Amino acid sequence: MGSPLRRLNPFRADRRRWGRRHNPDGTMTLVDHLFELRYRLGVAMVAVVVGGAFGFWWFSNTLFGLPSLGDLITGPYCAMPPEMRFSPTPGKCQLLQTKPFEVFMLRLKVGVSVGAVLFSPVWLYQLWAFITPGLYAKERKFAGTFVGFASVLFVAGAVLAYFVVPEGLTFMAGFGGDTFFTALTGGDYINFVLLMLVIFGVSFELPLILVMLNRAGVITYAKLKSWWRGLVFALFVFAAVATPGQDPISMLALAAALSVLFGIAVLMCRAHDRSKAKKLEKQGMSGIGLDEASEIDYRPSQLDVTPSAPPASDLSAPPKQDDVT
Repeated sequence: MGSPLRRLNPFRADRRRWGRRHNPDGTMTLVDHLFELRYRLGVAMVAVVVGGAFGFWWFSNTLFGLPSLGDLITGPYCAMPPEMRFSPTPGKCQLLQTKPFEVFMLRLKVGVSVGAVLFSPVWLYQLWAFITPGLYAKERKFAGTFVGFASVLFVAGAVLAYFVVPEGLTFMAGFGGDTFFTALTGGDYINFVLLMLVIFGVSFELPLILVMLNRAGVITYAKLKSWWRGLVFALFVFAAVATPGQDPISMLALAAALSVLFGIAVLMCRAHDRSKAKKLEKQGMSGIGLDEASEIDYRPSQLDVTPSAPPASDLSAPPKQDDVT
């Protein structure tokens, strides 16, 4: 019996029995599932903490010739024309601090956010390792492809948002003319930038969801083709509501990008439905809907009532008589 402290340790040595080598079919008891979940969460939390410490250090230091994280996060604000923003020190681009220790909390927030993204392969693998024993080989391959494309689309949306933010800020700040200048506080600006990155990244997952629904048989290419006008209009409405800046540049950039991704998703659905139709045609099932009931033959079947011939030994033997006759 191990000590209670050893049982509380999420990194204990007997965790090897959860692996594929010692547990090929992935069957475990409820207690083993809880132990594995604790271990996976422990590794994921360590990865996030290490990533946060790295991001906190990177905020004010350069790395391999790359600019510091502080310069990257303030890049969209500093891209505004100098005459439109407040610059207490000539030649410098700085944000405004209005609360004690506000910079420390903002630096910690940005560091943890960026560190979680950079170390995402570690905690995503832990999540994947916990789920994958309960999946078939085909389902693991399908889910792995989905996660890979989702990660790429999220990063693409965040990069687009990073380049759209300065244009949106310049447009909105231009309404004041020479009467106002822009002096953004660090908290408001960083929260706005992080929200833009998250919204653009998550929005880029919408076309992927359409493709997954088509693969699952929920939505067909024919329906998407007949609904495309309404769906494009819905994408523009979604972009107008989702963008936090309420500026037309961010809205149009997001709506245009989603419309292009929607077109690519529709083409992928078309190719999948054509391939599926060819497979059904080879099997002689073309034109049969999934929800269509199969035909039932109500005609009565004929029973074979022909008597079988008696054995030869019975034909040659005389009929038996009872004692009375």
